Amino acid sequence: MIYFDHAASSYPKPEQVAIAMHEAVASYSANPGRGGHKLAEQAREVIEQARKKIATMFGAPNKKHVWFYQNATMALNQAILGFPFQEGDHVVATMFEHNSIIRPLEKLASEKGIAITYVEPNEEGIIAVEEFEKACTEKTCMFAISHASNVTGAVISISDVSKIAKEREIVVLLDASQTAGTIPIDIEKDAIDLLAFAGHKSLLGPQGTGVLISKDDYNLSPLVVGGTGNQSELLHQPHSWPNRYEAGTLNTPGIAGLSAGIDAVVEMGIEDIWKHEKELMDHFLKGLAGISGVSSYGPSDLSKRVAVIPFEIDGVESHEAAMILDEHYQIAVRAGMHCAPKTHQALQTSEKGLIRVSFGPYNTIKEVDTLLEAIEEIRMAFL
Repeated sequence: MIYFDHAASSYPKPEQVAIAMHEAVASYSANPGRGGHKLAEQAREVIEQARKKIATMFGAPNKKHVWFYQNATMALNQAILGFPFQEGDHVVATMFEHNSIIRPLEKLASEKGIAITYVEPNEEGIIAVEEFEKACTEKTCMFAISHASNVTGAVISISDVSKIAKEREIVVLLDASQTAGTIPIDIEKDAIDLLAFAGHKSLLGPQGTGVLISKDDYNLSPLVVGGTGNQSELLHQPHSWPNRYEAGTLNTPGIAGLSAGIDAVVEMGIEDIWKHEKELMDHFLKGLAGISGVSSYGPSDLSKRVAVIPFEIDGVESHEAAMILDEHYQIAVRAGMHCAPKTHQALQTSEKGLIRVSFGPYNTIKEVDTLLEAIEEIRMAFL
């Protein structure tokens, strides 16, 4: 199988990820922080080391600012639904948001009466920085934005957006699910307040891992309360971090695997990973341009996008094309709406959806050529 669905979840994982997860289950499968015995302490130490690695990679003040969740969706829900919004508050998002941002915001619009502005992309498929400033009102208190679109790969210049936010004392929530592990991100340098991302995409960790990093205290209300392993005498959720935002037993095997995935990313080098994926994207787009009846979407300036490319084949429904690629060519892609309805609304592809190809660090030019040959054969078959 040739795997081109890294925007959904990376595959294959580095061997050390599986080794670390197996060791967690086979050698110290105790409850982290729930007891003073050696196995519980070993599990706790593995989690704390992972927390420290993430804090270092993303420039968090310290490891206590790093909170683990089941996925990026839960992390984003904690950031959005837990934020102390008041009726009439205003949030600026974009048309490129995933439902993990759209749905919590729309829930708050319905239940709390917040207002939302979704910034439109320009003709080049980019969300222009100045559009954020135009969208602001006196009630704007948050920018909730995806660093890169999971459909077109278009990247937002977060440091420039953050400058606008800081001038107006607006909190910046960044969904880096498509960029963490591919593009360098630093909370301090990029002036990000809340950073959420998945562990199972470009960080090469397993599914069931997500992270929210909070730069400062934004008075978030914890969405889940319960056991924390210490301060058990309290009848309310502890105020200390990370306990306040991590009720219940953590996914020790998953976090151990994520820690190993981060090691692999650091070993390969984020800049080298980006360069490799950009070369694959450039090769694919050039090849796609030579096939008649095939159209692609996204910025033409490859420095402003990650290796996520949506396209369509004239006369072939997107799901049918993906099924043919899977069954006849053993090539895995993603078709449909990609959990991003407003993106497809902006692209005017809501009725038919698109085929999405997304590259990872282990893909090769030869695999891309195989995909291009398959697309051309499919196109010819439907003439």
